[in-house]
Amino acid sequence: MTPLTATTALAVFASGSGTNLQRFIEETRAGGIIPARLALVVSDRPDCYALERARVADIPTFAFDPKVYPDKAACEREVLAALRAHDVTCIALAGYMRIIGPTLLEPYRGRIVNVHPSLLPRFAGKDAIGQALRAGASETGVTVHLVDEGIDTGPILAQQRVAIQPSDDAETLAARIHAVEHQLYPTVVAELVRRGERAR
Repeated sequence: MTPLTATTALAVFASGSGTNLQRFIEETRAGGIIPARLALVVSDRPDCYALERARVADIPTFAFDPKVYPDKAACEREVLAALRAHDVTCIALAGYMRIIGPTLLEPYRGRIVNVHPSLLPRFAGKDAIGQALRAGASETGVTVHLVDEGIDTGPILAQQRVAIQPSDDAETLAARIHAVEHQLYPTVVAELVRRGERAR
């Protein structure tokens, strides 16, 4: 993987409320743990709250409606142009609900990171929390991994376990998982940045 450095320009892709994005906003500010510049927030949902978080933080945004493009490649070419216009060198997916296609994956291979609410390879794909509850699992967790052509199949960078309590429902379990995500995800990115700094 190409190491990140202090000059890294980071883009965050989000589709929802943007709680993980908020952590990246906080941790890329002066005094935060990530020595990188949050250069762009990308979303496939122009009305999502993540974009409002970005606007409040004065971070450039690129929002698009996938339905207006003739195909996935055409859509990703516009996203790629926006990334290049902001000199983005690394991408963090934070609740982004679209699969990254080859138009984006190839230029950023090894530099796209995702967080998933399970201990991969268990409960990959959609509704990982619901999958764990329906399976009667005693634990699940959080995985940070590199993105490849598959769905949650890229090399694992870090994992942390979360116990499932007998009283848990989807809401209570999600709250504990998200709390772990908000600590683990920026910490992993920060370590990648520091490794890049040490290698310089």
